[in-house]
Amino acid sequence: MDAHTIPAPMADARDDPAEGSALAGALAAVGDRWTLLVVAALLERPLRFGELQQEVAGIAPNVLTQRLRQLERNALLVARPYSDRPPRFVYELSASGRELAGALRLLAGWGARHAEGTAPRHAVCGTPMEARWWCPTCERAVLDDEGEELHFA
Repeated sequence: MDAHTIPAPMADARDDPAEGSALAGALAAVGDRWTLLVVAALLERPLRFGELQQEVAGIAPNVLTQRLRQLERNALLVARPYSDRPPRFVYELSASGRELAGALRLLAGWGARHAEGTAPRHAVCGTPMEARWWCPTCERAVLDDEGEELHFA
């Protein structure tokens, strides 16, 4: 560090009001590009390491290994051995991991609408689909003007 460089202050978790929120916890578990792409690939079916590398184009083997271990630590993925020598595994999402399907659909839809792609369409009639908040207790959609009532904590 030269004399003209001013070090940035260290961030303290207590200074971040979002720290400890449900959204912060979710982002800590799956909040990077590769992790979400690995989860998306595993939504279809369990896959072996080499199959995952093919499904998630561009991921380096060491990064894939790190993401698989992180997902397993967070109980979002189960690694089942299919060979002892050498040790090899087939990877599948746990029930908690499969719950991410809805969030990934929302992200993919948002990405399609805000990129050059198009929003996902209903296979039966071709209408662009919309994601909506649903209250299972009230059994009704949460309207846009009720958005202030949505809490992520």
